Amino acid sequence: MKISLEQFDKAFENRIRLQIMSVLVANESYDFNSLKDLLDLTDGNLASHLKALEKEEYIQVQKSFIGRKPNTRYLASEKGRAAFRLHLLALENLIKQQKL
Repeated sequence: MKISLEQFDKAFENRIRLQIMSVLVANESYDFNSLKDLLDLTDGNLASHLKALEKEEYIQVQKSFIGRKPNTRYLASEKGRAAFRLHLLALENLIKQQKL
């Protein structure tokens, strides 16, 4: 099966967005500070990538308070999970093509 570039999702071309989705697909949810620490990003850098994924409707945001402290959690949406699976499948197929 020949892979075309259209099968790759532009939202995941960026390494950081690919990492964010990997974490969110593997976990039920993740909070902002834990993501920031895990991926070793600044607040602004992480926020801009999360915003890009949110704009695509690939993630959902849950805001709450723990005591008086705000807590923002992120979850992969069904649309995001499906898009991520297709992107990974395209990558796998590309790798298989190179082995022939």
